[in-house]
Amino acid sequence: QVQLVESGGGLVQAGGSLKLSCAASGSIVSINAMGWYRQAPGKQRELVADITSGGSTNYADSVKGRFTISRENAKITVHLQMNSLKPEDTAVYYCYIRWGRVRTSWGQGTQVTVSS
Repeated sequence: QVQLVESGGGLVQAGGSLKLSCAASGSIVSINAMGWYRQAPGKQRELVADITSGGSTNYADSVKGRFTISRENAKITVHLQMNSLKPEDTAVYYCYIRWGRVRTSWGQGTQVTVSS
């Protein structure tokens, strides 16, 4: 069974920083990509950032220049460093991993709340 455990969420003031982490374990082979989605109440789920097995990264326009995604392949872990946080960043953040041939696994979600 594949398990993804997220940590690092919390409450911060606008302009502050948080670092999210997601550690995966289980029978994971052939990792294709890891990344983060977020979903705010009443809004569609949004891709925030992802990183491929080759190290290339992609960011939503709304977070570009403020967020940085990184990975630790030996630990199957992905991080999201979030700086200059804005109230509109408030959401539940979900880690995911694409692996094997067609498989996707998801973390449990971690709440990020940014106060104005």
